[in-house]
Amino acid sequence: MKTTQTLIPEVSAEQLMQGEFLEKQIRIHGSIYKIRKMSGFAFVLLRTKREIIQCVYGEFSDFALSELSEESCVIFTADVVKEERSKTGFELRLRSVEILSTPAAELPIVIHNKLVDTSLENKLDFRPITLRNEKERAIFKIQEGICRGFREFLYEQNFTEIHTPKIVATGAEGGANIFPIQYFGKDAYLAQSPQFYKQMMVGVYERVFEIAPVFRAEKHDTSRHLNEYTSVDFEMGYIQNFEEIMQMETSMIHAALRYLSTHYEKELSLLRVQMPACEPIPSLKFKEAKELIAATYHREIKDFDDFEPEEEKLLSKLIFEKTGSDFVFVTHYPSKKRPFYAMDDPTNPEETCSFDLLFRGLEVTTGGQRIHNYKEQVAKLEKRGMNVELFESYLMMHKYGMPPHGGLGLGLERFTSRLLGFENVREATLFPRDIHRVTP
Repeated sequence: MKTTQTLIPEVSAEQLMQGEFLEKQIRIHGSIYKIRKMSGFAFVLLRTKREIIQCVYGEFSDFALSELSEESCVIFTADVVKEERSKTGFELRLRSVEILSTPAAELPIVIHNKLVDTSLENKLDFRPITLRNEKERAIFKIQEGICRGFREFLYEQNFTEIHTPKIVATGAEGGANIFPIQYFGKDAYLAQSPQFYKQMMVGVYERVFEIAPVFRAEKHDTSRHLNEYTSVDFEMGYIQNFEEIMQMETSMIHAALRYLSTHYEKELSLLRVQMPACEPIPSLKFKEAKELIAATYHREIKDFDDFEPEEEKLLSKLIFEKTGSDFVFVTHYPSKKRPFYAMDDPTNPEETCSFDLLFRGLEVTTGGQRIHNYKEQVAKLEKRGMNVELFESYLMMHKYGMPPHGGLGLGLERFTSRLLGFENVREATLFPRDIHRVTP
């Protein structure tokens, strides 16, 4: 029997989808997603890493249907038969089964319906299980596609991918939202961003990027905040102005969306994703945006230094109605609200050469031009009452020469959640970490 089985090819779902094994016998592995018993036969849905394959159990099968249970891991031997009524265009007529494992308990939650019909808390509590649902796992295939699209674009633009430390001596953003840790008797912190290191590496490679976790000890309990999230960061040197960074991001997003449409059509269709319009992206200054929102919606401006979440939604709505764009850049944020390394606008030192990108009502990117002159950077640290000595390793690059440069950080989970139309960023986070959750 074993000798016979070795002559039968073990194939993947991707190979089956290409149609090369029609009318042939194959072996295929996966998990039993759902069993639907009919009169005289049964449909057995096999979950593979990306596809749900329709299998048929019947009189041609040489094992008992009772041997199968949902979520068992199996290897089926089956005949590939053309079936136009199947989503895949074929079905597998099951001949024999090798059972690799069976579950020790019943599932705590129903996962094989079109939707996992339960609360977000339950989804997250049982995340290793609920992610087996076809639509739930599609979220993170799309997120993979976003990253692949970003990476391919940045490589084409001659960026070098780097990997920076996540244990640091000083916070890049400062303030209280930083996680302290004990590091062999010394004070250290979890990195709020790769900011210092990606700037340093501009002096080496000119253009660098990283896709990696960052940590914020913010005690927020909102639908838009996480304490650990994935940041897509890039930094580029020898720029003339910060608008070049905005142009690069526009092209990067456009390339990623195009990549998704080409390589992830299955998941986009499954989740009924409305692809956004992103080129060109409208832009307006922070002050103008605040005044426009106030005038259009008859709102009193309460915070003159930053946006309220509701203002981000209203501005995005307004821009979409006027231009059809799902994105909008807001530029020239007040200097007092930006980090010490942000370059002030030479024409107005109260404003910075910086920007945020809003996507369907939510800020997904912060970026801008950095101070590259040593004396200017030291002066700004001193003006803010910060201890220059704590930043000696950071200032080393300024002291020994840096080109004009700038960059950005994009929140991957926020971007994904906006693309997929989720109200809560946790829906687009594999295993969320917030003020309540450190498991699973």
